[in-house]
Amino acid sequence: MTVTVIGVDGAGLPPGSDAALAQATLVVGARRHLTAHAPNAARTIELGPLEPALAQLRAHGSDSAVVLASGDPGYFGVLRALREAGLDVTVRPALSSVQRLAALVGRPWDDLAVVSAHGRALRPALNVCRARPAVAVLTGPGAGPAEIGAGLAGWRRTLAVAEDLGGPDEKLTMIDATQAARQSWREPNVLLCLADAGEVPDRGWYAGGTTVPVGGWALPEEDFAHRDGMVTKAEVRAVALARLAPRPGTLVWDVGAGSGAVGVECARLGSAVIAVERDAGQGVRVVANAARHGVDVRLVDGGAPEALAGLPEPDAIFVGGGGPNVVRACAEIGAERIVVALAAIDRMAPARDNLRWAGYDVHGTQINAARLVDLPGGASRLEATNPVLLLWGIKE
Repeated sequence: MTVTVIGVDGAGLPPGSDAALAQATLVVGARRHLTAHAPNAARTIELGPLEPALAQLRAHGSDSAVVLASGDPGYFGVLRALREAGLDVTVRPALSSVQRLAALVGRPWDDLAVVSAHGRALRPALNVCRARPAVAVLTGPGAGPAEIGAGLAGWRRTLAVAEDLGGPDEKLTMIDATQAARQSWREPNVLLCLADAGEVPDRGWYAGGTTVPVGGWALPEEDFAHRDGMVTKAEVRAVALARLAPRPGTLVWDVGAGSGAVGVECARLGSAVIAVERDAGQGVRVVANAARHGVDVRLVDGGAPEALAGLPEPDAIFVGGGGPNVVRACAEIGAERIVVALAAIDRMAPARDNLRWAGYDVHGTQINAARLVDLPGGASRLEATNPVLLLWGIKE
């Protein structure tokens, strides 16, 4: 059998839809779509849990089944589940909700990162909103504008919220994220999360904007403003990044951030980042380095462990400064990964023991690097950098 999947966007149905519906003996869809488009003679199944509907479609045994879905069924929609269930499909798509919302706002949308929080965990979507300047969020119950706005406390973001998109009560609201958290919103809705609502994005070539940083990673120290060489060396950053595994949808804490080089590099690789730093001068450097590299790093002024209270839950933590009490406080958070940089060898055992106490599988390495330096006359020599011990823990 072949199931006809029809996109609904509030305008007229796509070409060929009327004929498919006229022949339909089984129509599956959300209540609002069934009310608007299902023939009276057809048996209908209102979508709630998906599996019972899939079972009915598999058992139907004819080519007269129709599934009504919002927008483009192939864009974060029901089409994947139908294919996974072994059903043959004919798709008649409408405009996706992201296209329609971007048009309402009047901005290009080829730069948007698009995430779905519909029937999924909210945290990864939130972290993309914290990290990226322009994000479209496909929302759902418990993961709507209020919850997203609350999760963006500490980040400057504007939300463009479309309620009942394509319906009779369609409404667009531009609102600060913190204010969105205090309102009730009509479902269904979809939103854009924007760092600068008035910005015209640069002309690009890669839909959604690439998260692979230009120029690679483990950048030279001179690419960061720092004080008296107080910056994590490139070779150390390379190993730390490998163990932190920054990527879109995750949140990294850079604790004792100093110049913020590690946090900035994590942000360049797609993570949301919070830098915690007690020194006001270093905090200025964190902000400057983030701006220089075009990323958004949230700065928390204060020392750990006190400044960690109330921060959003991280996926990984880099501890660049502080004693055993800071390592212990970070270990207690329970992030999946934690990396500790140590210049003093006598701090290794307490740091290792605190990580093990918190249930981490602990590994470590001392990084000794010798860099090529030119000499007069065209010769070269190797110049050693100060060794640094890296410990990392993976949550078992």
